[in-house]
Amino acid sequence: MKALLIGATGATGKELLQLLLNDYHTEHIDVFVRKNINIQHSKLSVHIIDFNHPENWKHLVKGDVLYSCLGSTLKDAGSKEAQKKVDYEYQCEFAKAAKENKVESYVLVSADFASAKSPFFYSKIKGQLEEDVKALEFSKLIIFNPPILIRKESNRKFEVMVVKILKFFNTFGLLKSSKPLPTELLAKALLNAFNTLSKGTYSIKGKEILTFASLINNKSN
Repeated sequence: MKALLIGATGATGKELLQLLLNDYHTEHIDVFVRKNINIQHSKLSVHIIDFNHPENWKHLVKGDVLYSCLGSTLKDAGSKEAQKKVDYEYQCEFAKAAKENKVESYVLVSADFASAKSPFFYSKIKGQLEEDVKALEFSKLIIFNPPILIRKESNRKFEVMVVKILKFFNTFGLLKSSKPLPTELLAKALLNAFNTLSKGTYSIKGKEILTFASLINNKSN
């Protein structure tokens, strides 16, 4: 099986890439990045692309499953327009290219409370992305809606603060549905869900993510 991955330089994407390299189901991985990554492996091909010009790369989006871990923050992106490009436009273009090239499966990392009708900018663009991807009618579409993520060695001060606050409330049994999730567990859930679920459209959130993360489904080569 051939896997395609965008967002391989992010916290979840890095974890997923390592899992894919060690996954016995996965024979090859093509990653699409803006800058080169310092990883060499017999199963790995790295494509350095400009996401703004799909005409130059869409013919390369060929395989069995596309994993999308691409994402940004308003602070990192610099503006809402720039964030929308990363979190919505680039991913839509990749999904369309995958569908045109007969990629049957798509695994998408969305966000908690994603809704195209949301009054909040980030939740709205994530919800719009979900609706547009569903309209493409992949044979297998798995959408993950994780809570706030715990990233290793995160330098995002606001994110670190929110994680600490949620953990505090969690100790008293409050806000359990918003319990922060380590990116390594999300990555395991992404891979295990694809490897175990049959064709169809799925929305996975909350405790379901932890259920998939705990499956013993991966073997080393």
